[in-house]
Amino acid sequence: MTDSNKPSDCCMDATDSSISASDALKVIAANTQPVQGGEAIPLRNALGRVLAQPIHSPINVPAYRNSAMDGYALFGKDIPAAGTCRLKVVGSAFAGQPYQGELNRGECIRIMTGAKVPQAADTVIMQEWVEREGDEAIIDNRSKPGANVRQAGEDIQVDSIVLQPGDEIGPAQLGLLASLGIPEVKVYRRVRVAFFSSGDEIRSIGQPLEEGQIYDSNRYTLFGMLSELGADVIDMGVIADEAEAIRDAMLQAASEADLVLTSGGISVGEADFIAENIHQLGTVHFSKVAIKPGRPLTFAHIGDACFFGLPGNPVAVMITFLQFARPAIRRLQGKQEQLTPTLRVKAGSPLRKLPGRTEYQRGILSLDEGGELVVNSSGRQGSGVLSSMSRGNCLICLSDESSDIRPGDLVDVQPFDLLRH
Repeated sequence: MTDSNKPSDCCMDATDSSISASDALKVIAANTQPVQGGEAIPLRNALGRVLAQPIHSPINVPAYRNSAMDGYALFGKDIPAAGTCRLKVVGSAFAGQPYQGELNRGECIRIMTGAKVPQAADTVIMQEWVEREGDEAIIDNRSKPGANVRQAGEDIQVDSIVLQPGDEIGPAQLGLLASLGIPEVKVYRRVRVAFFSSGDEIRSIGQPLEEGQIYDSNRYTLFGMLSELGADVIDMGVIADEAEAIRDAMLQAASEADLVLTSGGISVGEADFIAENIHQLGTVHFSKVAIKPGRPLTFAHIGDACFFGLPGNPVAVMITFLQFARPAIRRLQGKQEQLTPTLRVKAGSPLRKLPGRTEYQRGILSLDEGGELVVNSSGRQGSGVLSSMSRGNCLICLSDESSDIRPGDLVDVQPFDLLRH
C-alpha cells in the first residue's frame, strides 16, 4: 500500500489541474506496494501467480555429466592427431540407463542424447563422424577433447537463485520448477478488487429498459479484465445515485478489498456523488488526467485501499483501466516492474489529434501487402462507441505533443493481447 497518504510532488494540484499520463503513472507507482501475506500452494496450482520469495535450486542441472547428442563416448586423448584410429565398443548408455562397466583407454561406448557419460570419458563424438565395423569404432581427428559433453550444473548450479520474488509463474516457469523437483511455491495472495457501477440510468442485464435507461456493460468489462489479471473480484452491482448509498458502498468496498473500482459519478455533476464522497472519505492523489478519453480519472486511497474512480463511458472505462488501474494491480500483485508493451509501426490511415493531451485511439494492427506492420483506425472514436473497441485489436497511443497523423507516420501501438496480464 503506501506509507503516507500524501500525494506525490508530481501530482500538481490534486483537485483542479490535469496531470500528464506519465506523471499519473509515477503517482500510482509511488503509492502502491505489494499486498501483505502469501500462501504456499502446489506447483500445479501456481500458473499465473506471483512468487513471494526466491527459489533456490536444490540440485544441479544437469544433475550429472551427459551427452549432448547421439554418438560415442571416449577418452579425448584417444583422438588421433592425424588419420584414423580404431576403438573397441564395450557397451552402451541410454538416458536413464547408464553404462555400468569400467571404461579404459582404447575403448568407447555407444551413447544416446541425455545419457550419463562414464566417469572416465570426457568426449562424445557424434555418430555421423564414426564408422562402425563390428565391435570397433573408427574415428578421425575432427572432434576436439571435451566435445559434446554437458557438465553437471552447466545450466543451473545447486543453491543458485533461479526465480526471484515478483516473477510471474508461466508455463516455462512451471516446467523449470518441476525439473528441479519443487512440489510447492510461496506466492503472494490474490489481490482483492471490489467494483460497482453507479447511475440511476443503469440497469442490470435481465431487467427491462425504460426510457432513458441503459444496460450496465461496464461491470462486465471490468469483470473480464480483472479476471484476466487473476484478481479476486467482488462485484457489488449497481448502486443508486444517492449520496448515502454511494458512501456506504465505498466504505464497504474499502473494508473488503485491496483496490476499489467505480465507473461513473466522478465528474462535477449534481449527482456525481462518488467524486463528492471520495474527497470526504479518502486522500485524493489526482482527479484529472490530460488524456482522451478518460480525463475525469481519480486515484485516491480510502484507508489502506487504493481507489480508482473511472469515467462512466464504456471506452473510457477500458482505456483508463488498461493504462492506469492495470499497472496498479500488477504492483499490488508483487509483479516486477515492466513497461507496457509497445510497438512502433506505420499509420495506414490519417488520424486526427490536437496537441495538449495524450490520446488512446482504437486501431486494427495488420500486415500490409509488403508484409510490414501497419495500423488503421477501427472506426468512430467516441468514448461511448464500444463497437470500435470490440473491432480493434490495439490502442494507438498518441503523445500529448503530437498533432494530426498522416499515413506513413510512425505511431506507438499497444496490442490488446499484450495488455491482458
